Amino acid sequence: MEADVVTVLLRMVEEADLDAFFQHQLDPEAIWMAAFTAEDPSDRAAFLARWAKILGNESIVTRTIVVDASVVGHVASFVQEGDVEVTYWVDRAVWGRGIASQALAAFLTEVTTRPLHARVAKDNIGSRKVLERCGFTVVGEDSGFAYGRGRDVEEFLLRLAA
Repeated sequence: MEADVVTVLLRMVEEADLDAFFQHQLDPEAIWMAAFTAEDPSDRAAFLARWAKILGNESIVTRTIVVDASVVGHVASFVQEGDVEVTYWVDRAVWGRGIASQALAAFLTEVTTRPLHARVAKDNIGSRKVLERCGFTVVGEDSGFAYGRGRDVEEFLLRLAA
């Protein structure tokens, strides 16, 4: 049996994409895995206000992830405490198909700032593998309160060097 070949495209975020993004981040299993989410993922007004700030901030680079003409997620870079970090969210319906890895790899050809930083809940093995496939290495550990789990969560700190 031949492997499922997936073509991943990144494009500028369009207002219509926000509906898909909102639906993706309502999934309870995805919320648990991401851990560090909005306090109330079902609050559409807060979600839209947050995205208005993101899209209005020129220092934040955001792209929509598209597969087979469907919006399946987003990837972004932003400045946090002086470091440029990357983040991504992929619809759980397409997990395990290499989409996050392909999307992040493509994004890293566009966002060439190095070092880049990322964070991942320690038990989110899939996301850690995505980051490591794209050249990130674990450089430390931290913990903090995660709304997606309602408690403190330990996380790995990763970096992509020059």
